[in-house]
Amino acid sequence: MGEPNSPAEGAEEATPRLGVGMVGYAFMGAAHSQGWRTAGHVFDLPMTPVLAAICGRSGPAVRQAADRLGWAAAETDWRALIARDDVDLVDICTPGDSHAEIALAALAAGKHVLCEKPLANTVEEAEAMTEAARRAAGGGQIVMAGFNYRRLPATAYARALVAEGRLGTLRHVRVSYLQDWLVERDFPLTWRLDRQKAGSGALGDLGAHIIDLAQFIAGDRIAGVSALTETFVKERPVLDGASEGLSGGGGGTDLGQVTVDDAAVFTGRFASGALASFEATRFAAGRKNALRIELNGERGSLAFDLERLNELSFHDHTEPATSAGFRRILVTEPEHPYLDAWWPPGHGLGYEHTFVHQARDLVHAIAAGRAPAPSFADGLQVQRVLAAVEESAAKNSVYTVVPG
Repeated sequence: MGEPNSPAEGAEEATPRLGVGMVGYAFMGAAHSQGWRTAGHVFDLPMTPVLAAICGRSGPAVRQAADRLGWAAAETDWRALIARDDVDLVDICTPGDSHAEIALAALAAGKHVLCEKPLANTVEEAEAMTEAARRAAGGGQIVMAGFNYRRLPATAYARALVAEGRLGTLRHVRVSYLQDWLVERDFPLTWRLDRQKAGSGALGDLGAHIIDLAQFIAGDRIAGVSALTETFVKERPVLDGASEGLSGGGGGTDLGQVTVDDAAVFTGRFASGALASFEATRFAAGRKNALRIELNGERGSLAFDLERLNELSFHDHTEPATSAGFRRILVTEPEHPYLDAWWPPGHGLGYEHTFVHQARDLVHAIAAGRAPAPSFADGLQVQRVLAAVEESAAKNSVYTVVPG
C-alpha cells in the first residue's frame, strides 16, 4: 500500500535532485516517462525527479522521443547513459534479453535501478541481478522491479484487506489475463514473439503480472505448478522494422518462426495450501486487456477486474446469509491508497496512474534509504514460477518451485 505523503520541507528549500536515465522509449518507456513527469506535480516528494536522458538505438527516433516525452538529452548507447554524472537512477524498459546486462552495469556504476517485468529471461540472470542488488544495497543503492499493477489503489487496498484477515484462511485464488492482439494470422513477427529477446510469450508478458499480483494480494508464495502452453500460430510475416514495435499489419511475403507460447494455463498451490488457477493468452478474441483476480477465504471473498479498475467486489461471509452478498467498493476515497493526492471521491484514476505511483514509491524509498517492494528478489520468485510453468508444460508433470 502507498505510504502517506511526505510533508513539504518549506517552499523556500529545494528538494534534492534525482536524475533519471531511461533505456527504451516505446510503449513502456512512454508509460514510465508519464510517471516520472507527473509524480512530483501530484505528490509531495522528498526528492525531485529530473528526466536527464533517454536511450535508444536509433539516433533520430530517440531524439524525437526525448522531445515528445520530456527528456533533456538523448543517447544511443546505454553504457554512455549509465556513465552520465547527471543520472542517479537507471530505468530499464527494454526487451528482456538486455535486462540483466544493463542492470548489472548500472549497479556496478553505483546507480539505483528500476527494471521492468519480467526481471530477466532466465532464472540464472535473475539470480545474478538479485545478488548484485543485495551487494549494492550495502552501498545505499536501491533497486525495484516494475510490477505496476500492485500500484492500483484497488489492488493495494485488496492487499490491505487480506492482511487485516478479512478473508481469513485463504482457500482459492483464480487469475486470468486475456488479450487478443495476436488473433490475426498476418500480425507480424515482433520481438515479443522471439524467445531470444522476450524469453517467453504470453507466459512472461502477461503471466508475470498475474503471478506477482496473486502473490502480492495473497501475501503468500506459489510453491508448485502444473501447466500447459500452446503456440497456435507457428509462423508469421517478417516485415521491415516489425521487431521494433507492437503494431503493424500483414503484407509480408517471408514467414518467420514464432518461438514463444501464445497461451499458458496452469494450476498452482501456495505455500499455505491454497489452490490457484492461472490463464494468460493473447488469443482471446474481443479481450483487449482483461485482467481479473478473485480470492476466496473462510471469512470472505475479493474480486478485482482491470476493466473496472477503481472498484473491488467484496463478500463478508461472517454476515447473516439473509443480507450477505458481494458488494461494490468504489476505491476513490482519500483514505484509500494513493488517493489523498488526487481528485474528490468518485473521480476515478486510470492505467497511467500506476506508473505515477511507482515513481512516487521509488523516490520515497531512495530518500529514506530503504528497500522498496517489489524487490529484485520478488522478481526472481516470479521468474522461478515462470520457469517451473515452462518445465511442467514441456514434460507434462508437476515441478516444485525452488525456494529462494
